[in-house]
Amino acid sequence: MIIREATEEDAASLAAIYKYYVEETAISFELTAPDKDEMERRRKEYSSSYPYLVAEENGRVVGYTYAHPFSARAAYSRSAEITIYLDRDSKGKGYGKALYAEIEKRLRKSNVKNLYAIAMYPGLGSIEFHEKMGYRIVGKLTDCGEKFGKLWSVVYMEKMI
Repeated sequence: MIIREATEEDAASLAAIYKYYVEETAISFELTAPDKDEMERRRKEYSSSYPYLVAEENGRVVGYTYAHPFSARAAYSRSAEITIYLDRDSKGKGYGKALYAEIEKRLRKSNVKNLYAIAMYPGLGSIEFHEKMGYRIVGKLTDCGEKFGKLWSVVYMEKMI
C-alpha cells in the first residue's frame, strides 16, 4: 500500500468511492453524488491548506482522507475537521488506520492540535472506527439530517493530537 497526496488524476476514483456513500447510505448527507470535476474542485480547495491523501493498492485508489477548516473563524486555525472514505470492498484491511495515521502526522507538523469528525448515529461502524483511532464523542445532534425518508442523527467526535 502507498499513501500519497491526491492528484487531479485521482478525481474519478474519488468520485467513484464517494458515490456509494451518497447513493446507498446515510453516512454522507449529500443527496446527489458529485462527479469527478466537482471532486477535483473540492480536492484543490482543501489541499491548498490541508493534506488530501489517497491509499493506493496495486495501482488502484482504495480510499482517501482529507482535512479542512473546522470553522472559518481565525481563532479555530489549530482545529480541523477530518473525513475518510474507503472503497466499499476495501474495508477491514487496515487502509483507514494507515490513512488516519499519516494525515494526523502531517496535521501535527502544521500545528493543528484538535481534530473533529462527524459520524452518523447510530454509526454503521464509523463511530467504532474513530474510537479505535482515539476519538471520543463530544456531542450529538438529534434528527438533523433527512435522507431516504428518514431523520438521522450525528455525533461530533474529537481527538487531540
